Amino acid sequence: MKEYTTDQLRNIVLLGHGSSGKTSLAEAMLFTSGAVNRQGRIEDGTTVADFDEEEIRRRISLSLALVPVEWDGCKLNVLDTPGYTDFVGEVISAVLVADLALVLVDPVGGVEVGTELVWSYADQQGLPRMVVINKMNRENANFNRTLQSLRDAFGRNFVPLHLPIGSQGDLAGVVDLVKMQALMGPEGKVEEIPADLAAQAEEARVQVVEAAAEGEDELIMKYLEGETLTEEEIARGLRTAILSGAVVPVLVTAATGNLGTRALLDALVTYAPSPADRGPVQAEGLAGEEEIEPNELAPLAALVFKTAADPYVGKLTYFRVYGGVLESDTRVWNSRAETEERLGTLYVMRGKEQLPVRRLRPGDIGAVAKLSVTVTGDTLCDRGHPVHLPGPVFPHPLFAVSVHPKSKADQAKMGPTLTRICEEDPTLRWRQEPSTRETILEGMGEAHVDIAVRRMANRFGVGVETAIPKVPYRETITRVNADQYRHKKQTGGAGQFAEVHMRLEPLSRGEGFEYDWEVFGGAISSSFRPSIEKGIRQVLEQGVLAGYPVVDLKAVVYDGKEHPVDSKDIAFQIAGREAFKKVMLGAGPVLLEPIYKVTITVPEEYTGDVMGDLNTKRARVQGMDQKGGKSIITALAPLAEMQRYATDLRSLTQGRGLFSMEFDHYEEVPAHLAQQIIEAAKRERGSEK
Repeated sequence: MKEYTTDQLRNIVLLGHGSSGKTSLAEAMLFTSGAVNRQGRIEDGTTVADFDEEEIRRRISLSLALVPVEWDGCKLNVLDTPGYTDFVGEVISAVLVADLALVLVDPVGGVEVGTELVWSYADQQGLPRMVVINKMNRENANFNRTLQSLRDAFGRNFVPLHLPIGSQGDLAGVVDLVKMQALMGPEGKVEEIPADLAAQAEEARVQVVEAAAEGEDELIMKYLEGETLTEEEIARGLRTAILSGAVVPVLVTAATGNLGTRALLDALVTYAPSPADRGPVQAEGLAGEEEIEPNELAPLAALVFKTAADPYVGKLTYFRVYGGVLESDTRVWNSRAETEERLGTLYVMRGKEQLPVRRLRPGDIGAVAKLSVTVTGDTLCDRGHPVHLPGPVFPHPLFAVSVHPKSKADQAKMGPTLTRICEEDPTLRWRQEPSTRETILEGMGEAHVDIAVRRMANRFGVGVETAIPKVPYRETITRVNADQYRHKKQTGGAGQFAEVHMRLEPLSRGEGFEYDWEVFGGAISSSFRPSIEKGIRQVLEQGVLAGYPVVDLKAVVYDGKEHPVDSKDIAFQIAGREAFKKVMLGAGPVLLEPIYKVTITVPEEYTGDVMGDLNTKRARVQGMDQKGGKSIITALAPLAEMQRYATDLRSLTQGRGLFSMEFDHYEEVPAHLAQQIIEAAKRERGSEK
């Protein structure tokens, strides 16, 4: 692939609800540009962007794919993203490195929950937008109704640049409202505007010219004085208005029929901002904040936005160059790890195909294989001028499973494989939960975690089984109690003797464990103080009630006895352990459960259903807010009730509800539930023996 300068680049992220046709549109763009000689189909698993085994099997995109399209002397770096909300991390990464969001909308469904979600991500990054009403060859497709749903949902200045030609569900071509000509069929053959559309086209063109005029002061003056704007002036004005967000152009396509694709490509080259138009980015340097200009003389700064784990190639690192020029076979500095990385051949990725290039200029997107320490969010720069670019910020996981290896061979490989899978997708996380002795894999939803498990098996040959994780309860006490325990063992040889008097006192939540010594007059030698603590700490890990860690109490040894011959380290360990158990059982022991802060955003019509469901989950609603036709509910809820809330909320709101949750604090489990947990733990311990 030839080299392109910064002003010839267009970084475009395809966004939309699931099944709005993003991957099909990327395929149509590739085919129209001549990059592929046959247009692939989702149903056949032959598209360039969906190349993963799971994507082909499920017929949906699961990760972002880079699809460079060469058109009219420019390179369009098209980032195809998943529409399913479980894979929102891929969308966040792609939006971060794009200069324009191309939002696809279905002409039957209109604005859907996924459309609203991706729109909010584009808002967060301040991305200019264009909208494509795709699938205009669908039965019951309605351009005007869809345009109205966009205006109702987002209240922006949506201006059609194209009008569809043909009856509903039978797109024949599009009217270009700037050039005032009809572009017919997949070839975009230029014809006269059909007579039945002429009046509508004239009316719509007035809107286009007004929008363009408002883009620049010079043009608005000319327009108000009654002068006619030229095509070049309209294009310039629209480009400025799109960049500022004052105008959102609306285009028309039917990707599977390759209709409207040429007009779309022309519009992207003409109106989409280049990296130079978007201006400098903020970076953190040694002297504080600095701006990285999108030119070749600027200090090198490239942001890593995706990492792909390939069992054959190794690790593939995707990045965007923001400043300077990145060359193949050079060394760069990783500012986070503070270490040098050696770059091999740089690639431009087309789906899974690697197209080698000598260098990448500012604004371009590429990939490199086999970097050793670099991960998503890192900045590659010059060693002599280290900078750090802000990376993607991913949401907290919402769904967790415990994973268990299927065999001994799987057990050895499970940890490293989980690390590789989570490195590729930072919205997946794994950890060991010491209190339940389980390996936990967390993600954004059931499908997200399920696909990660399948990839472990298919790519890396590691089989695991999943289950609902145990809740990491804690044990503590509610009152002060004191007692004693004597350990005496006499069996032929040397005996064992130790007596420990212990007092337990409750501490405030979150204070952990304290150990104190109040033995005076030499009743117990201070040399046995660590031995007693060792015995206590064994119980702290294993618990007294149900096998969970003990927290938030103070253990005080205040008296005891020892024997000049038979008292030894092990005797005081045992006495300390047993004294602790005995005293704790008399100190009002209780179970504590993790409480999470949950923020739920739902359309107003579902508020009652969601509130009713929260009441059944022992949740305490903290507040409710209204924003743009949505209810935002905040509540505190026990983790035990919320482990499958991602699935529950989806079914309650027909997939239109969103939520986030993060750990808040521990509090006491209601007595009737605590008893059930304790009995279940006893049964489990009994079955293990």
